[in-house]
Amino acid sequence: MGAIEVDLADGGTQVVQAANAIIATGSAPMEIPGIPFDGETVVSSREALEFNEIPNQLVVVGAGYIGLELGSVYSRLGSSVTVLEMMDKVLPEMDEDLGVAAHEIFARQGMEFHLGAKVTGVEIEEKEAIVRYELAGSESYSTADKVLVATGRQPFVDRLGLETVGLELDPRGFIPVDPGMRTAVDGVYAIGDVVPTPMLAHVAMDEGMVAAQCIAGQRSEMNYTAIPAVVFTHPEIASVGLKEQEAIDNGHTVRTGRFPFRGIGRARARRDVEGWVKMITDAESEKLLGVHCIGAEAGHLIHEAVVAMAFGGSAEDIALTVHAHPTLSEAMKEAALAVDGRSLHI
Repeated sequence: MGAIEVDLADGGTQVVQAANAIIATGSAPMEIPGIPFDGETVVSSREALEFNEIPNQLVVVGAGYIGLELGSVYSRLGSSVTVLEMMDKVLPEMDEDLGVAAHEIFARQGMEFHLGAKVTGVEIEEKEAIVRYELAGSESYSTADKVLVATGRQPFVDRLGLETVGLELDPRGFIPVDPGMRTAVDGVYAIGDVVPTPMLAHVAMDEGMVAAQCIAGQRSEMNYTAIPAVVFTHPEIASVGLKEQEAIDNGHTVRTGRFPFRGIGRARARRDVEGWVKMITDAESEKLLGVHCIGAEAGHLIHEAVVAMAFGGSAEDIALTVHAHPTLSEAMKEAALAVDGRSLHI
């Protein structure tokens, strides 16, 4: 039996006795060095969900999924949105083709992008922010009512007293765990954003299930082979498995197939034809390595690929599966056929 001492909000303490404990304290937004959040003008994603009014000008620092999601929302609500990204691409953590497509689509929607821009400082003058950044060797600036810093999140492990039980962090500040979510300390488990796995709510939920099953004496392990990631913009963006370059770097000889939504009857009927589905396979084994999608209901469609990959399936397995017509899911079948140059409706 172990004891956990908890500092209470009112200043007192409480001791909780437990045979096992699960650390699930999540993560916190990362600040840019020298540019702290002030909760009013320079904000994180949390405060960006609670604005009292729509900002006329919004600068978003970071073109990852959080920056695109919130930036595109405020763009549609009428804000003039400028996105500053230090990398040379949008969505740098996803397949390069997705980043290119997202850049083009959201630029057409009115968002302004500056790629390769390194933010160096923010000055506040009468509630207006001046965001200074370096771009192509020159100094520039943008003004805004609000500055959303969306450069990532970091595990929230401060003040947990992990050192008192001998629990060490990895070099990036995460808690190492085994596939059963066990830490190096007997009886202590960790899940979610505090462990070095994809920082996604649905991943944390399954990790919690695995930890609970292990505590209950059942055999259970996490499998990260097919984890879907979704960017909730319009259009949606979804991905599972390896990026094309990542697959090549891992030694695969790849074959790809891509099919646009403009060739899908349901997409044309709802006048939502932007985007495509892309499949990446191993040329020798024909195994499905990754699927990437941008377009209508991408967050729903990706799960067909998730299931296929979880069972070691191939693009041919999807191509030979009957898909109802007219549905958006036909784009998955057509992309699978495209791997062998056999797309039908284009």
